Amino acid sequence: MAFESLTDKLQNVFKKLRSKGRLTEEDVKAALKEVKMALLEADVNFKVVKQFVKSVEERAVGQDVMNGLNPGQMVIKIVNEELISLMGSETTEIAMQPGKSITVIMMVGLQGAGKTTATAKLAGKLKTKGKKSLLVACDIYRPAAIEQLKINGKKQEVDVFEMGTDHKPVEIAREAIAYAEKNGHNVVILDTAGRLHVDEDMMAELQDVKSGVTVHQTILVVDAMTGQDAVNVAKEFDEKVGLDGVILTKLDGDTRGGAALSIKAVTGRPILYVGMGEKLSDMEQFYPDRMANRILGMGDVLSLIEKAQESIDIDEEKSREMAGRMKKGKFDFEDYLESMKQMRNMGGLSSILSMLPGMGLKGANLESMVDEKQLSHMEAIVLSMTKAERSNPKLLNPQRKYRIAKGAGVDVAVVNRFIKQFEQSQKMMKQFTGGGKHKRGMFGGFPGMKGGGFPF
Repeated sequence: MAFESLTDKLQNVFKKLRSKGRLTEEDVKAALKEVKMALLEADVNFKVVKQFVKSVEERAVGQDVMNGLNPGQMVIKIVNEELISLMGSETTEIAMQPGKSITVIMMVGLQGAGKTTATAKLAGKLKTKGKKSLLVACDIYRPAAIEQLKINGKKQEVDVFEMGTDHKPVEIAREAIAYAEKNGHNVVILDTAGRLHVDEDMMAELQDVKSGVTVHQTILVVDAMTGQDAVNVAKEFDEKVGLDGVILTKLDGDTRGGAALSIKAVTGRPILYVGMGEKLSDMEQFYPDRMANRILGMGDVLSLIEKAQESIDIDEEKSREMAGRMKKGKFDFEDYLESMKQMRNMGGLSSILSMLPGMGLKGANLESMVDEKQLSHMEAIVLSMTKAERSNPKLLNPQRKYRIAKGAGVDVAVVNRFIKQFEQSQKMMKQFTGGGKHKRGMFGGFPGMKGGGFPF
């Protein structure tokens, strides 16, 4: 999970600050020393860390903070604001050409960073904003990259232009733009070749493309998991080719987060999007304020809502019907399967939990809260039921339960426990949606989580 390690360490620092009634200047300096170490261990650029800590300290030891009613909370607020400032303060959109003019975007980066996949993901994002993109295969050294772009383009329902491997990238780009003009595309995205490391040949080829056609946006794709190497690569590309923005891939697998916190400060170029998974839909627009909230364990409800809107494919009428059944305590096993499908589309239960306020502070323990294997068993049990049994659990006599257990590959005791928890959850939902005063913990009986129960 992104920033897992950093979030844990910062939460420990803030816990100490909150426990103190009044803060002394020494308290703040001691806390910031720990923040400094946490950032360095997260592989944040040391110059960036030095400036960050200095900025926080200058604000945190001020008269208003030290004499305030809750100085601990004020210091946390300052850290949050400085984190946002560090990552760019405002969300940056890709600058598009006005009217019906074609915007040419050149994607650059090292081999293995996920550039070709990110190119297709970007086309998908722009499609949701009403843009008609043309993906262009300019990597003439890897036939597999051309094929990959064609496959991903088809999945995204976006056109792909390719001329094989016998033409220079600048020629392909020129022909692609002419094709786009004739066929009503308003965005052309060039997927250029990468290398295993930055070299003169690659840079010369990119400069050749930029001098041969008008490129409006040059976007670097870098692997977040490479930490400071990603920052160094960004700096080199910016100096030699010129960048307009960065897409960070594999941020979901980077527990440290150093690249995300350093790139803007070191290069001055904004992070535009972040890759949060392998699926073509797993790319999010980068919001500095939301990312700062995630880092500090404050959750990211806005991104969760957007993810839900993009992922959940049930219509409004079906949604209202499900809500009505929940209210009456008639949520059945068919509804359970639907909720599992929706949850998987949103990245799984652990991904959803990480965006909820207060859940980020659990850090490394968050994954252990969710037993994905148990969730799979629960789903297998429901899939082993007949349609009639899913709609009417009262039909589940011992003989049927034995058949279901055999079909799901579990012991009949597991089936009995699952059905009992399901019935309890139905009653609990009825109390919640009916305005009852039941105060049981939100995750107190969800199966697949410690303590059992249901992820509705």
